[in-house]
Amino acid sequence: MHGRTANKELDPGRYLRWIRAGFAACAIDLPSHGERYSAAGQHPRESLNTIAQALTEIDGVVEALASPEFHGVFDLDRMGIGGMSLGGIIALRRLCDPHHFRAAAVEGTTGWLEGLYFPREFGVELSTGGPDGNPPPWVVQHDAAAVSRVSAAANLATFEPLPLLMLHSKADKMMPFGVANGFANRLRTHFKARGAAESLVELHTWDETGAPEEHIGFGRFSNDAKNMQTAFFVKHLEVVVARGS
Repeated sequence: MHGRTANKELDPGRYLRWIRAGFAACAIDLPSHGERYSAAGQHPRESLNTIAQALTEIDGVVEALASPEFHGVFDLDRMGIGGMSLGGIIALRRLCDPHHFRAAAVEGTTGWLEGLYFPREFGVELSTGGPDGNPPPWVVQHDAAAVSRVSAAANLATFEPLPLLMLHSKADKMMPFGVANGFANRLRTHFKARGAAESLVELHTWDETGAPEEHIGFGRFSNDAKNMQTAFFVKHLEVVVARGS
């Protein structure tokens, strides 16, 4: 799932890598984005509504992948889920409810929305100069209860342990590294309490990448990030490509 103000056609190189590795790939437009564009839906104040609506749509998308028109290419017993930025927030929150996904990979994102929307309250270091700086420009005031409803960190009790790859630039100006690292640490603690290995949560970072705002892709490390993500899914979804395919 793509980020806010983007669309499902973003980054076709990612999808080609998956397909060449033996995956069937499905990218979807988030509510008010892409083919169902709404100017009002692009505003940051709509982010929580976008998350909430997208969460109600994922299961319908998965069910549709079993349609005869896809000729059985989607193996619903070996599914992964992922997203970047807002799409990653949605993916992580979806994993807090019953599901059949076996692995997840996200980038430039977090599941700790409390730290993202209320950074000073939680002492999150911002890319603009620390707790006394200004939040990223797209962070707007939201009701705390509404944030908690769509925050994975607030719903970890039902987050079943699974392999998770998180990719992040430490210089990200839109999604402060502190909220990514904070969520990874919370999730590792939760996994340990559930008797699962903390190492299931992999957080790979770059000090800086040269990408716009250090958030849109990974700049000169873009190829490395895509290959790393593909290898992760190949490993955990046990993809086997037939010789000569």
